[in-house]
Amino acid sequence: MVQKIFHIHPMKYSWGVLLIIAILGSCSRDFKPKPKGYNRLVLPAAEYQASPDSLPYQFEYSKHAKLLDDTSWISERHWIEIYYPELKANLHITYKQLNSKDDLLKALLNDAYRLTSKQQIKAYAIDEVNITTPSGKTAIVAEITGDVPSQFQFTMTDSTKNFLRGALYFNTAVQNDSLAPAIEFMKKETMHFINTLQWKQ
Repeated sequence: MVQKIFHIHPMKYSWGVLLIIAILGSCSRDFKPKPKGYNRLVLPAAEYQASPDSLPYQFEYSKHAKLLDDTSWISERHWIEIYYPELKANLHITYKQLNSKDDLLKALLNDAYRLTSKQQIKAYAIDEVNITTPSGKTAIVAEITGDVPSQFQFTMTDSTKNFLRGALYFNTAVQNDSLAPAIEFMKKETMHFINTLQWKQ
């Protein structure tokens, strides 16, 4: 009877041992999953330019932003969007000429209040304050915290001729906690808009 003798090549044996050691070594109980990360935001420099003469109001806005026509379903003349491509942020501006109509002013103020109040469903808090700009104009500013669509809103009027409302939006699904640096930056940009706003009539 002939016996079969199996010969293992030393090289193959050493590779097998190394493979077993590697598998056993990877079974560590100290494994910790990496925390979820977010893209690092690069905030643009604070550089400003004057608004075009085609509007009945003037202001300064960032050189890193684009001035766009309004894209909402109620598109009206003199409504604009100040878009920040790097942050996917949008400052939506609506404007109405009052022509000394008290009823129109009251309706616009009520509408602005209603739109801000709609944020209460997801808002932790809504802080509303009256501010006076360097040129003596008054603005009502609402700062909204929580996972809300709009984190900053404001209205400005001279009560007889001009009414303007602004609302800040981010076109991203990222939660507001991770957007905090961008939100703070855009609040400063919005305040620059408010502080430089001038009526032309």
